[in-house]
Amino acid sequence: MKRQIILITGGARSGKSTYAEKLALSLSDTPVYMATARIWDEEFSQRVAAHRQRRGPEWTNIEEDKCLSRHILTDRVVLIDCVTLWCTNFFFDLNADTQAALDALKKEFDQLTRQNATFIFVTNEIGMGEVSQNKIQRKFTDLQGWTNQYIAARADKVICMISGIPLQIKP
Repeated sequence: MKRQIILITGGARSGKSTYAEKLALSLSDTPVYMATARIWDEEFSQRVAAHRQRRGPEWTNIEEDKCLSRHILTDRVVLIDCVTLWCTNFFFDLNADTQAALDALKKEFDQLTRQNATFIFVTNEIGMGEVSQNKIQRKFTDLQGWTNQYIAARADKVICMISGIPLQIKP
Protein backbone atom coordinates (compact mmCIF):
# COMPACT_ATOMS: atom_id res chain seq x y z
CA MET A 1 0.00 0.00 0.00
CA LYS A 2 1.26 3.44 -0.94
CA ARG A 3 0.75 6.26 1.56
CA GLN A 4 -2.11 8.50 0.47
CA ILE A 5 -3.85 11.51 2.05
CA ILE A 6 -7.38 12.48 1.05
CA LEU A 7 -9.14 15.55 2.47
CA ILE A 8 -12.93 15.80 2.32
CA THR A 9 -14.25 19.24 3.15
CA GLY A 10 -17.57 21.09 3.00
CA GLY A 11 -20.25 22.69 5.09
CA ALA A 12 -22.36 21.20 7.86
CA ARG A 13 -24.66 18.43 6.66
CA SER A 14 -23.10 18.43 3.19
CA GLY A 15 -22.63 14.64 3.18
CA LYS A 16 -18.93 14.59 4.10
CA SER A 17 -18.98 11.73 6.60
CA THR A 18 -21.27 9.48 4.58
CA TYR A 19 -19.14 10.02 1.47
CA ALA A 20 -15.93 9.40 3.44
CA GLU A 21 -17.31 6.17 4.92
CA LYS A 22 -18.31 4.87 1.47
CA LEU A 23 -14.89 5.82 0.10
CA ALA A 24 -13.09 4.03 2.95
CA LEU A 25 -15.18 0.90 2.40
CA SER A 26 -14.41 1.01 -1.33
CA LEU A 27 -10.69 0.98 -0.48
CA SER A 28 -10.74 -1.64 2.30
CA ASP A 29 -13.00 -4.39 3.63
CA THR A 30 -11.83 -3.50 7.15
CA PRO A 31 -11.23 0.25 7.47
CA VAL A 32 -10.38 2.12 10.65
CA TYR A 33 -12.67 4.87 11.95
CA MET A 34 -10.79 7.33 14.14
CA ALA A 35 -13.24 9.56 15.99
CA THR A 36 -11.82 12.79 17.43
CA ALA A 37 -14.96 13.94 19.26
CA ARG A 38 -15.31 14.66 22.93
CA ILE A 39 -18.88 14.19 24.10
CA TRP A 40 -20.02 17.44 25.74
CA ASP A 41 -23.82 17.15 25.89
CA GLU A 42 -26.73 14.79 25.24
CA GLU A 43 -27.55 16.13 21.78
CA PHE A 44 -23.97 15.59 20.63
CA SER A 45 -23.95 12.14 22.21
CA GLN A 46 -26.94 11.27 20.01
CA ARG A 47 -25.11 12.53 16.90
CA VAL A 48 -22.14 10.29 17.74
CA ALA A 49 -24.46 7.33 18.32
CA ALA A 50 -26.05 7.89 14.90
CA HIS A 51 -22.60 7.86 13.28
CA ARG A 52 -21.67 4.64 15.12
CA GLN A 53 -24.94 3.01 14.11
CA ARG A 54 -24.30 3.77 10.43
CA ARG A 55 -21.06 1.79 10.56
CA GLY A 56 -20.99 -1.99 10.65
CA PRO A 57 -18.76 -4.61 12.28
CA GLU A 58 -16.19 -4.35 9.47
CA TRP A 59 -14.93 -1.09 11.01
CA THR A 60 -12.21 -0.88 13.63
CA ASN A 61 -13.28 2.01 15.84
CA ILE A 62 -10.74 4.15 17.67
CA GLU A 63 -11.74 7.12 19.82
CA GLU A 64 -8.80 9.50 20.09
CA ASP A 65 -9.30 13.20 20.75
CA LYS A 66 -5.74 14.46 20.12
CA CYS A 67 -2.83 12.01 19.86
CA LEU A 68 -3.77 10.22 16.64
CA SER A 69 -0.18 9.22 15.89
CA ARG A 70 0.09 6.93 18.91
CA HIS A 71 -1.89 4.31 16.99
CA ILE A 72 -0.13 1.94 14.57
CA LEU A 73 -2.08 2.13 11.32
CA THR A 74 0.40 0.79 8.75
CA ASP A 75 -1.25 -0.64 5.62
CA ARG A 76 -4.73 0.38 6.78
CA VAL A 77 -7.35 2.72 5.38
CA VAL A 78 -8.05 5.25 8.13
CA LEU A 79 -10.96 7.69 8.25
CA ILE A 80 -10.35 10.59 10.65
CA ASP A 81 -13.65 12.29 11.50
CA CYS A 82 -13.22 15.10 12.06
CA VAL A 83 -10.49 17.72 11.82
CA THR A 84 -12.80 20.42 13.22
CA LEU A 85 -13.30 18.58 16.49
CA TRP A 86 -9.61 17.66 16.57
CA CYS A 87 -8.80 21.39 16.25
CA THR A 88 -11.33 22.20 18.98
CA ASN A 89 -9.62 19.84 21.42
CA PHE A 90 -6.20 21.45 20.93
CA PHE A 91 -7.64 24.98 20.86
CA PHE A 92 -9.40 24.71 24.22
CA ASP A 93 -6.71 22.60 25.91
CA LEU A 94 -4.20 25.32 24.94
CA ASN A 95 -6.39 28.17 26.23
CA ALA A 96 -7.38 29.47 22.79
CA ASP A 97 -3.73 30.05 21.81
CA THR A 98 -4.18 29.77 18.05
CA GLN A 99 -0.47 29.52 17.20
CA ALA A 100 0.27 26.89 19.86
CA ALA A 101 -2.72 24.83 18.71
CA LEU A 102 -1.71 25.12 15.05
CA ASP A 103 1.85 24.08 15.84
CA ALA A 104 0.63 21.07 17.85
CA LEU A 105 -1.82 20.04 15.13
CA LYS A 106 0.82 20.26 12.40
CA LYS A 107 3.27 18.21 14.46
CA GLU A 108 0.66 15.55 15.20
CA PHE A 109 -0.52 15.46 11.56
CA ASP A 110 3.06 15.02 10.34
CA GLN A 111 3.74 12.22 12.83
CA LEU A 112 0.50 10.42 11.96
CA THR A 113 0.92 10.61 8.20
CA ARG A 114 4.48 9.28 8.24
CA GLN A 115 2.84 5.87 8.47
CA ASN A 116 2.34 3.94 5.25
CA ALA A 117 -1.47 4.06 5.16
CA THR A 118 -4.36 5.72 3.37
CA PHE A 119 -5.68 8.61 5.44
CA ILE A 120 -9.10 10.15 4.76
CA PHE A 121 -9.58 13.37 6.73
CA VAL A 122 -13.04 14.92 7.09
CA THR A 123 -13.20 18.63 7.88
CA ASN A 124 -15.56 21.59 7.82
CA GLU A 125 -15.31 24.82 5.87
CA ILE A 126 -16.40 27.17 8.64
CA GLY A 127 -14.82 30.33 7.26
CA MET A 128 -17.08 30.75 4.23
CA GLY A 129 -19.69 32.81 6.07
CA GLU A 130 -19.61 36.16 7.75
CA VAL A 131 -16.84 37.14 10.14
CA SER A 132 -17.99 36.46 13.68
CA GLN A 133 -18.34 39.27 16.18
CA ASN A 134 -16.99 36.88 18.84
CA LYS A 135 -13.20 37.04 19.28
CA ILE A 136 -12.82 33.38 20.33
CA GLN A 137 -14.89 32.27 17.32
CA ARG A 138 -12.68 34.35 14.99
CA LYS A 139 -9.55 32.83 16.49
CA PHE A 140 -10.95 29.32 16.07
CA THR A 141 -12.00 30.04 12.48
CA ASP A 142 -8.42 31.12 11.78
CA LEU A 143 -7.08 27.90 13.33
CA GLN A 144 -9.50 25.74 11.37
CA GLY A 145 -8.73 27.49 8.09
CA TRP A 146 -4.96 27.28 8.56
CA THR A 147 -5.21 23.60 9.55
CA ASN A 148 -7.35 22.84 6.49
CA GLN A 149 -4.81 24.61 4.28
CA TYR A 150 -1.94 22.65 5.85
CA ILE A 151 -3.66 19.31 5.26
CA ALA A 152 -4.86 20.25 1.76
CA ALA A 153 -1.32 21.24 0.71
CA ARG A 154 -0.10 17.76 1.70
CA ALA A 155 -3.11 15.85 0.39
CA ASP A 156 -3.04 13.80 -2.77
CA LYS A 157 -6.74 14.53 -3.30
CA VAL A 158 -9.14 17.15 -1.96
CA ILE A 159 -12.88 16.72 -2.37
CA CYS A 160 -15.44 19.39 -1.53
CA MET A 161 -18.95 18.20 -0.71
CA ILE A 162 -21.80 20.47 -1.71
CA SER A 163 -25.38 19.32 -1.07
CA GLY A 164 -24.27 15.68 -1.09
CA ILE A 165 -22.33 16.01 -4.34
CA PRO A 166 -18.56 15.43 -4.30
CA LEU A 167 -16.46 17.87 -6.31
CA GLN A 168 -12.80 16.91 -6.69
CA ILE A 169 -10.74 20.08 -6.37
CA LYS A 170 -7.27 18.50 -6.17
CA PRO A 171 -5.44 17.23 -8.17
